[in-house]
Amino acid sequence: RAAMKSLRFISAEVFVSNAEFARKRLGGVAHNLFPLLFKASYLLEQGEVIHDLVENWPLIDLNMRKLLGTTVDCQEDLSHRTCLVCLESCLTGLSSPYMKRLKVVDLTGIKDVEVQFCECKKAMGRWARTQMISKICLDLLVNLRQTQCNPDTFEISIDVLIDLFVTERNYELVVQALLKKCYCPLKICCVAFRSDNLALQKFFYIIKLTDPLALRKLEIVHNVRLEMEHLEILFNTMHFPLLMSLTLPARTFNVRRFTATDEEVLTNIAEKMGEMMQLTELSVSYSILTGRIQKLLSPLKTPLKMLDVSNCSLNFADMDYLASSFHANHLEALDLSGHDLTDMYPSAFFKLLRHSSSVLRSLTLEDCNIQDTHVNMLILGLSPCQKLQEFKFVGNPLSSQALKHLFTFLCELPMLRTVEFPVPRDCYPVGITYPIDDASLCKYDHQKYDSVAQELKLILLQANREDVKASSPLFGSYDAAVQETNNELGAYLIKSFKETLEKFTTSL
Repeated sequence: RAAMKSLRFISAEVFVSNAEFARKRLGGVAHNLFPLLFKASYLLEQGEVIHDLVENWPLIDLNMRKLLGTTVDCQEDLSHRTCLVCLESCLTGLSSPYMKRLKVVDLTGIKDVEVQFCECKKAMGRWARTQMISKICLDLLVNLRQTQCNPDTFEISIDVLIDLFVTERNYELVVQALLKKCYCPLKICCVAFRSDNLALQKFFYIIKLTDPLALRKLEIVHNVRLEMEHLEILFNTMHFPLLMSLTLPARTFNVRRFTATDEEVLTNIAEKMGEMMQLTELSVSYSILTGRIQKLLSPLKTPLKMLDVSNCSLNFADMDYLASSFHANHLEALDLSGHDLTDMYPSAFFKLLRHSSSVLRSLTLEDCNIQDTHVNMLILGLSPCQKLQEFKFVGNPLSSQALKHLFTFLCELPMLRTVEFPVPRDCYPVGITYPIDDASLCKYDHQKYDSVAQELKLILLQANREDVKASSPLFGSYDAAVQETNNELGAYLIKSFKETLEKFTTSL
């Protein structure tokens, strides 16, 4: 690690390693050294020094992506460290209203990951960051009024760019912070908005407060009961000219219930999306869109770079459209999970792969009924995808022998870094049916699986591909946002189940 640091950075580490010494001498430090000291303090988890650095920040902007990312002095990227000690210290440092020069604080470059390498081992996720910055803004406003602070202080205006994550539990706090934004020196500027476990009425209210005109990313997930007619109202009443990424909850669209009016609604939604000239990422997983993909995507003026149509019950016409559309040549991330690709429409699927091969970085084919007989065909389809970095195909009925054959090929993909593979079919009891239900997922021969997993890792090792991380996440990939709010979501599901039981009992 020392080889990745300059002498200047090592000196900065020595300086901040003694917090008491560093804090007393910050007043004499040259302004251009503050970013260097910030990263050194973050690396060593010197919370008190981070607090004082931010409180006395002498520069116009404080950009977490630039500060923690790869720099000339320290090549280690710390932007994936959501260390509780460091982030808490950084955010509380913003609560001083006397930072005359600071104009913009950009917190959007922080990445939430599964494993924390910091010493405290505790993360401050997106939901907690939303909660804390909202509380700091409101507390700061109260303190300024109580101390009858100089009116000039209120002229200080610092834009805090942040990815907000709002659920029922922090809704009121965030709403208050957004409502009082114009009176507070710290002004929350929402760049990305994620909503889960929130009543529809509350979602519509808070999304207006976030300023849709400036929003880049909108995620409406899981327990927000957004249906197609609600989405039409949203797009008809609000404009999202800068929106780059849109994620909609399961069953937003369901063509199985469509009437002639619904067809018009879908057309209107597609036209509104066509007005979003920056839109390049779309996730509509678990919507039933059979035969309607062309209607939804053809009005888009900008080609999609990311498309998630997992479990959307696509038919041949849908897949054929995707393969022939202008989106195909630009897709960097594609999720087609839950479709029987190799049996239902192999020609269209491989045509789509061929067209996107020059740019495709991430491919997810979970529960696609890919069997041993399909492996050679799959290898042929993946061969041109030389930029592929991530390949996920859990839930497919492949034997350990087929997996070894596939891994031998995967070693040849130069940029591949992540592989998520299924527990081999021969590790499960005879007669297991696919897709495997949750109750049976863990009922496999663990000893045999460990043996196969070791053989697969040996294939990577012998090909000098230790850079590839291979795993079998039985219940899907890690989702930092779900992990952070699982207690709240669990309580919500229990409450919903209880209410359903009560209604059922009453009807009986």
